[in-house]
Amino acid sequence: MKTYKFKILFIAICASLLFVQCDDDDNGNVIVQETCDDGIQNGDEEGVDCGGTACEPCLQELDFSGTYRQEDIMGRPGINTVFSGTDQLKNNFNTTIVSDRADFQDDFQARLELYHDVYGNALGVMIDYETNILGLDAATFTTVLAQFDALQVSPTGETTYFNPNTGVALTGRTLSDDVIDVSLTLMFGGMSGTRFDGNNGTPQLTSDGVDAGDRDFSLSFPYMESPNE
Repeated sequence: MKTYKFKILFIAICASLLFVQCDDDDNGNVIVQETCDDGIQNGDEEGVDCGGTACEPCLQELDFSGTYRQEDIMGRPGINTVFSGTDQLKNNFNTTIVSDRADFQDDFQARLELYHDVYGNALGVMIDYETNILGLDAATFTTVLAQFDALQVSPTGETTYFNPNTGVALTGRTLSDDVIDVSLTLMFGGMSGTRFDGNNGTPQLTSDGVDAGDRDFSLSFPYMESPNE
């Protein structure tokens, strides 16, 4: 009878060793089968419940050590594209911090005056830059463009690309701002009575003739216009 009981006990111990395993973190937990959500590193996991053949890859911890170089800067992409005459100048502008951009003013002014030469040639008249609608001469205007090309946040001020009613300009933009028309107005629009205001038979280059149509900017992106019927 005793021999029979010992056999039963021996079989039970073998069965428990065969179907039950302990984890390897010495915390006394006993599991039947490792899973990807049991809160411990087991099986071929590379971390706790991650990596290996069954679990999702482990998240790699970002390494912010080392030396970094600025490759680009978030500003108004159109300003750099329009006023930088070469790819090298554009790249240099992108990699220069905003407070160090004074050296670009001369290049921006030269490009602004070149546009007026091209515009004048197209009209068959001699055209030079005149004080723009903000009352800025060429040097001051291009200084604003070069040295303040950064997105600005004013919790209490107006955010607009240009508001002719308040005279506020380049403090940001709203979705409904027509940045092309505003840019043309600031570049070619005179204050009053100039040949850039449409008088004296000279067309004014202050609009590309494309507006927002019937887009509703209160809806979600991509702000599609109604299809033509």
